[in-house]
Amino acid sequence: MSDIKVPESPLPSLPRLGISPSSSLHTTIHSLSHDQVQATAQQWLDALSAACSPSTGSAQQVLNLLVKGTGLPDPSTGAYAIAPFWRDMLAFTWDLRTFHGEGKISKFLSARLSETGAKNFKLKREYTFLQKPFAGTHAEEEGKEEAARDLLWIHVMFDFETNVGAASGIARLVPVPLANDSAKAEWKAHVMFTNLESLANFPPKVGPLRNFQPNHGKWESARVKETNFVDADPKVLVIGAGQSGLEVAARLKYMNVPTLVVEKNERIGDNWRKRYEALCLHDPVWYDHMPYLPFPPTWPVYTPALKLANWLEFYADSLELDVWTSSNITNVVQDEKTGQWHATVLKGVGKGIGGKEEKEERKFTVNHIVFCTGLGGDTPNTPVYPGMDVFKGQVLHSTQHNRALDHAGKKVVVVGACTSAHDIAVDYYDHGIDITMVQRSSTYIMSTSNGWEVLMKGGYWEDGPPVDIVDRINASFPHHASIELNRIKTSEVAWLDRDLLESLNKAGFRTNLGIQDTGFGLLAWNKAGGYYLDTGGSKLIAEGKIKLKSGSQIVRFTEKSIVFEDGSELEADVVVFATGLGKQTDKIARVLGPTLAEQCAPLWGLDEEGELQGAWKQLGTKNGLRGLWYMMGNLALCRFHSSHLTLQIKAIEEGLIKSRYED
Repeated sequence: MSDIKVPESPLPSLPRLGISPSSSLHTTIHSLSHDQVQATAQQWLDALSAACSPSTGSAQQVLNLLVKGTGLPDPSTGAYAIAPFWRDMLAFTWDLRTFHGEGKISKFLSARLSETGAKNFKLKREYTFLQKPFAGTHAEEEGKEEAARDLLWIHVMFDFETNVGAASGIARLVPVPLANDSAKAEWKAHVMFTNLESLANFPPKVGPLRNFQPNHGKWESARVKETNFVDADPKVLVIGAGQSGLEVAARLKYMNVPTLVVEKNERIGDNWRKRYEALCLHDPVWYDHMPYLPFPPTWPVYTPALKLANWLEFYADSLELDVWTSSNITNVVQDEKTGQWHATVLKGVGKGIGGKEEKEERKFTVNHIVFCTGLGGDTPNTPVYPGMDVFKGQVLHSTQHNRALDHAGKKVVVVGACTSAHDIAVDYYDHGIDITMVQRSSTYIMSTSNGWEVLMKGGYWEDGPPVDIVDRINASFPHHASIELNRIKTSEVAWLDRDLLESLNKAGFRTNLGIQDTGFGLLAWNKAGGYYLDTGGSKLIAEGKIKLKSGSQIVRFTEKSIVFEDGSELEADVVVFATGLGKQTDKIARVLGPTLAEQCAPLWGLDEEGELQGAWKQLGTKNGLRGLWYMMGNLALCRFHSSHLTLQIKAIEEGLIKSRYED
């Protein structure tokens, strides 16, 4: 269903590791006690600690603790074999990288092991356990997937230190039979994940490091002075006060990096407040918490957009973030010698006579600019068809749509079949308005009632582990290593959703299982769309309450209708195109100009390593565009990766990054 192809990487099930279900070794592995698991994990971690020692260790010793395999396809068959993965986030590389296969891992370790100075490894015993990810599921019971039937690993979580700060790691150990005794096995890591947590000499000023000084009557005047940057320029200029901009600002503030957030809207949260009235998050609350200030336990599972908008305003106020609303950046120029950015900001200072917003021009010299302007571009993707100029009805993009009651008594057509299209169509139906959805291509559908339990239960869930722990566990699955894993989970969800999917297909709605049958994950990472996480819209389509036109493409408009390739016509008074937005680089070009925007790295989509392009790291170091960043993603991604972006900025400010691994 897509031309996007991701390399296959087989999961290390016991049969694939050479362990027969009828063998005594198989029985021994499945019956490991808690104490045996802990002892095995500790033994492996001790060996890793010795292998990282600057006096006695080496890259080869570390490599010996991982499974063998090149990560390359067999020249004759093209098939991939089991091979190790190492995903690193800043701890070893000062970058976000994934290495697959002995060759790439060996090269990276040889270059970075001694410089990193990894030491003081400590097992986190409460998160070290034997894991059987598909035990008791339909995939295992029905024997539909070979890997699901006999897949297990020892999940090892640990803390360690580097030369610059605190770090954490996760390894998944699998049993590899001994060459000289197949009745015994040694445990080796199939996946390694390492993550920089904080900088040793510059920890965030939270918890025991918070301000202990009493403040009698000085707080308000100090805040006014601080927010207006009276005494000094900010070090960082953040563009946009949505969740990504606020989280970057919060993390930088508590690392003592002065940061100004510039927001074009009148109020913080207007990026959610000004969207269509029916908008509600489809991600559950346990997944969406923000750093320093999680949602309260009374919060609903699915957050209405207006409620989130108000929360963002509260978040900025509570954390004392320096945000200028009704403000715009009018000019940005980089100093070629220093790499600093000279920025002109028109600051909104209130409404004057006649209600017109008055502006004050301020000029700053900053070290970093962070774009926090969302996943889409400025320009709506509105298709153009012959006859649209003679159509007597109203044509809108979803970004221009406000509420269903604006079109009471009209015949409305929504073009598109993903999240926004479903939300808008449901809103029209709920208000008794004649609504038809036009589906141009197939859509991945997952019910939130079944899907989230399969994908998140035990992690981002009620009474789950702390969200910071789950973030690291989630990130420890490299994208290319997770293809088969996600395919099995997608199959499990589809089996649970079988009645819903069958009813949709009977109604003519075309569904798919995502890129390479992996559900919505690769669709999100590569296309930022192509799916609908069902919260009720699918049932309405299946029952015909939201009418459907599918299987034929639009060819033209008439004065009163849309005409399709099959010759059919659909009468319409209002047509809403829920067809996405343009490129993120459009927003960069608006601020920096097209020449600098063209020099920036690509944004979004997985690179050849399986890492997201552009986001959460500098956009143009190879082109001399120092200090330019893009922060983007949903609430969960912003929570986790705002740490990576801000740690890099702080480390640059303090001169801690001597080099990055760039091979």
